[in-house]
Amino acid sequence: MKDSERIPGTPDLLSETELAAAAERYAWFLPARIARARAAGASDPLWEAVAPWRAQSSLATEAPEADAFTAFAADDIIERFLGEEDLRIVADEGAPDGEVRTAAELDDEDELVSEELAEIYLAQGLREQAAAIYRKLSLLNPEKSVYFAELIRKTEN
Repeated sequence: MKDSERIPGTPDLLSETELAAAAERYAWFLPARIARARAAGASDPLWEAVAPWRAQSSLATEAPEADAFTAFAADDIIERFLGEEDLRIVADEGAPDGEVRTAAELDDEDELVSEELAEIYLAQGLREQAAAIYRKLSLLNPEKSVYFAELIRKTEN
C-alpha cells in the first residue's frame, strides 16, 4: 500500500479504494460500511438507519489516546486512591496481646456439631450419627430441645 493511500488514524490494513470496493461488494457487512464512511469523513445512511436499534459499534467511536492509559503508573493510582481517604490498614506497634492462631485447635472431646452436619449424615443414610448430633445440639441449646427431640424422633423412625 502506498503512503498516499493510507487512511489517517487507521491501521495499515486496506487502502481507501480497497475499503470502498469491499463495502460495495459486501453491502450487508456493516463494519466495512462504517470503516468506509469514517475514512471518507461522511456518515453511512444504512448505519444511521439501524443505529437506534443496535449497540454502538467500536468502529463508530473515536480511538482513545494511548497516553491516557499510561499517564499514571499503578503505584500513582493506588496512592491517589488512598489519599482521598485514609484507608490504610496499619498494625498496632508492639507485640500482639495474645497468641496468634492460624488454625483451629480441636481436642478429641471437641466435636463440631451442627444441623447441617446432621442433614449431611441423613442424606448419606447415617441415621445413628445424625441422631447423636441432634442429641448434642439439644444439650448445647436447651431452649430448642423440643425442636431437636422432634428431629431425633423423625430420624429414628
